[in-house]
Amino acid sequence: MCSAQRSCGAASGGIEKYRDYHAALNDGFKIFLPNVPQPEYHFTSYRNGFLEAFTFDPARPTSLLYRKTSAGYQLAGAMYTMPKRATEDQLDARVPLSVAMWHLHTNLCMPPRPQVRNVDWSKFGLKGSIVTQDACDTAGGRFRPSIFGWMVHVYPYEGSLNQVFAMQHHID
Repeated sequence: MCSAQRSCGAASGGIEKYRDYHAALNDGFKIFLPNVPQPEYHFTSYRNGFLEAFTFDPARPTSLLYRKTSAGYQLAGAMYTMPKRATEDQLDARVPLSVAMWHLHTNLCMPPRPQVRNVDWSKFGLKGSIVTQDACDTAGGRFRPSIFGWMVHVYPYEGSLNQVFAMQHHID
């Protein structure tokens, strides 16, 4: 993307209006898992995510990435997506693989529905230790080989390419 500087500028310019997180909420972005403590919160536009399957616009991220502060949320960056079926060439054309870390969430064991509120999240979910179908079945969970699609995080306010395209915002 910052193939580099042109696209970083487009991303930062495109998301600038969302420095005030209320603007994101007013534009239809929804906080993903707002009650789960996270180092970074995704404010997601499912409409934008759908459109990303067809065209790319740096001013139309699938998610805006915020850090929680005492005053609300501070904008850190944006997340762009592509469908799971996207090829390496398609990913590279959108945001170059030479600088970006495109990723998928794979091998997830989601908890049994009745246990979602009181589940041990060290075992289930995105950071859970259960990562095989057999282990998930034994735990009574719901195995997902892959969820969502391809994702890349962009932190256009950072000073170096390795920080601009980090998997997670660098917090001092």
